[in-house]
Amino acid sequence: MGAATQISTSLYPKMANNVEAAFRNIHQDLLDGCKTGDQKAQFQIYKLYYKAMYNTSLRIVNDAMEAEDVMQESFLSAFEKIDSYSGTVSFGAWLKKIVINRSLDALSRRKAIFEDIDFHVGIRDDGNEDLLRKEEIDIRVEEVKEAINRLPDGYRIILSLYLLEGYDHDEIAEILSISSSTSRSQLSRAKQKLIAELKRK
Repeated sequence: MGAATQISTSLYPKMANNVEAAFRNIHQDLLDGCKTGDQKAQFQIYKLYYKAMYNTSLRIVNDAMEAEDVMQESFLSAFEKIDSYSGTVSFGAWLKKIVINRSLDALSRRKAIFEDIDFHVGIRDDGNEDLLRKEEIDIRVEEVKEAINRLPDGYRIILSLYLLEGYDHDEIAEILSISSSTSRSQLSRAKQKLIAELKRK
């Protein structure tokens, strides 16, 4: 039966998408419970996602206590408006978007997000997507993350969203209310700044 399922999903992409959707919402019973206000279900969802959401916020706000606050507020917000979750993306992706937006809000309350970057809308990205690889910096992932945390807010945010959270330029543009070309140019600058930071250490 397992082999038959694999064959059928490979032959019929639509069926494969349905299998993928079922996998994305593997905790659908808990999500249904959250929609009815079941506190046990909410606690289970919290336990499943809190660590990843905390880390996502921490990469943006760069402050442990503030990241904790953002995470808690994000879960409360998610549970309050869980009826608006359509299931077209995974619940984790939906929740992460809430966390990122709240993290950016928290950061903007402290200072303008991109005050550390000279904004030049529309600057071309001169093919520096692979700058880190070209420099062949042999440094462990944790050291890179630490170096990112030492960067100014604007650089840290763009690097975190692109390198660590896996968002593409169109998604980053939507999140930060900038153009895709600006996202690319700022990422290029941020990578150069990161390389300089890594070489300095």
